[in-house]
Amino acid sequence: MMFSKHLGSLSVADAGLEIKNLGFEGVDLTVRPGGHVNPEKVISELPLAVDSLKELGLEVPLITTNVTAADEQYATDVFDTAATLGINELKLGYWPYPGFGTIHATLKEVSKKLDGIEALATTTGVRANVHIHSNTVISALAPFVWELIRDRDPAAVGAYVDPGHMAVEGGVEGWRMGLDLLSHRTTMVAVKDMAWEQIEDQTLGKFRWVTKLVPLNRGVVPWPEVFSCLNQAGFNGWFSVHSEYQGGHSWRDLTLTDLLAQTHQDLEYLRWASEAGVEKLTQQ
Repeated sequence: MMFSKHLGSLSVADAGLEIKNLGFEGVDLTVRPGGHVNPEKVISELPLAVDSLKELGLEVPLITTNVTAADEQYATDVFDTAATLGINELKLGYWPYPGFGTIHATLKEVSKKLDGIEALATTTGVRANVHIHSNTVISALAPFVWELIRDRDPAAVGAYVDPGHMAVEGGVEGWRMGLDLLSHRTTMVAVKDMAWEQIEDQTLGKFRWVTKLVPLNRGVVPWPEVFSCLNQAGFNGWFSVHSEYQGGHSWRDLTLTDLLAQTHQDLEYLRWASEAGVEKLTQQ
């Protein structure tokens, strides 16, 4: 499936048509402020969006939300509406990491919020998934995600792994250990890749390394090895392709036309990498 965020300038129908033409089978649909569906209108708008995509032959296996607590405004509406439409997976929002000295308290606070989310997920049958995302969020590291979900019902709370973010936070073997740790709780895989570049930083008195989103054949993620690990773990779920090629976090700020062309190239590389991963596994 393709993450619809990157086609946010298009209507749901137009975005779906582009996604279909690229050869995708499904859409990871944004249901959050500024997304394709606004949470405050989810009851009326999400069914229309799903119907529009189904007319194109596209599934909606996942909605990406900003829900971080069950008692937030519209959280129940989002879960309930997804359930009525047969959408079984939901990506949660992010809990910030306030800074050094706060990790234990933050993990405890997030765990309490997940208690309510787990209850809501159990009631509706829509699984809540914690996405691994680098930088200053509590789900930046696989061990923290494991700590938050390990004792929860796997049918209600899952791990949404992201090798791109995992590689920049654990670039040598940390990404592999993270996949290993979460292997039996992994529900979906996000697809993006990153590279490092240097920028001058006066506060450090030297150059700082920062990450940029790059095409899949140019980044730090060893995709055939990732596929080998996923195959070994028996993963058979959805992949969500994130074509983050616009804005300051990308190696280039592409036009929509160029973004679609790059996504096509990424898909071709992804197919090759998946086949190489299977071959690698059979040779072990």
